[in-house]
Amino acid sequence: MYRIRSGRSVAGEAIARDTWVRFGEQIAGQVDPSSNEAMQLREPRQIMRTFLWTLILAAMVVASAGTSAGRSDSPDPQAKMDAMSVADLERAGDQARATKDYDQAISYFQAALRKDKKNPQLLNKLGLSQLKATKLEEARASFEKAVKRDSKYADGFNNLGAVFFVQRNLGAATRNFKKAVALNETKPVYHINLGAAWFGQNKLDRAMAEYARALQLDPEALNHNSNAGISAQISTTEERARYDYMMAKLYARLGNAEECLRCLKKAKEGGYRMNNVYKDEEFSRLYQDPRLAEIAPPPAK
Repeated sequence: MYRIRSGRSVAGEAIARDTWVRFGEQIAGQVDPSSNEAMQLREPRQIMRTFLWTLILAAMVVASAGTSAGRSDSPDPQAKMDAMSVADLERAGDQARATKDYDQAISYFQAALRKDKKNPQLLNKLGLSQLKATKLEEARASFEKAVKRDSKYADGFNNLGAVFFVQRNLGAATRNFKKAVALNETKPVYHINLGAAWFGQNKLDRAMAEYARALQLDPEALNHNSNAGISAQISTTEERARYDYMMAKLYARLGNAEECLRCLKKAKEGGYRMNNVYKDEEFSRLYQDPRLAEIAPPPAK
């Protein structure tokens, strides 16, 4: 904002003082209003009054312009989104989701869906953002719309199962994970999620079969963190220890001694009793491994 500075000469200051003194004298009744002197005073008074009104009007214009400029610097976010293409909105939503700004991602995907209402991929991304933001019912509705638009959309069924899993509706979770597996049997995360659902229902053999298949497809499958799936959510220390023991048996079956021993150690640290290590045939290949004896000492002969 501009600021006007005044600069006065000595002569100018003298004239100004003289004018204001005579102006004050007239106000006090010391000058005859009909005199020539009074007439001379009226002219500077009129000039001053005009000058003051000019300043006031100028200030009003500046204030109005400043307010208008402020509005132009902050455009309506909704209007900005409405001007974007579907592809640009989807990219912006993906970027927001990558930075974990899930509320912003939701806004972008919703704006994209206003332009492309029947796009199952957009509905799926909206549901994932809502799931991450713990808006479970909204996420469920988005995934249900996605699979309604495309009955062969495996990711949609998997992610709908994820919502049910988080809500502890394991029956519904299992049904949707099974649909995902049936549509795409080669995606490891579907088997992992189905295994988690079976494990939550204490159906350990079925859980182990799904985990084994996931590891066949990708030996690092259990170490990935996919936005499309969920990890097994074990609620208590005892369940976690039991899960680790089950995974130790699975790795032993696959001949992966390192992972087997790691899971056995975690199970022991979680309080799982090692009574059956030398009875479960899966561990028979490790009986001569001294590392197994450190975790679970062999029974006395």
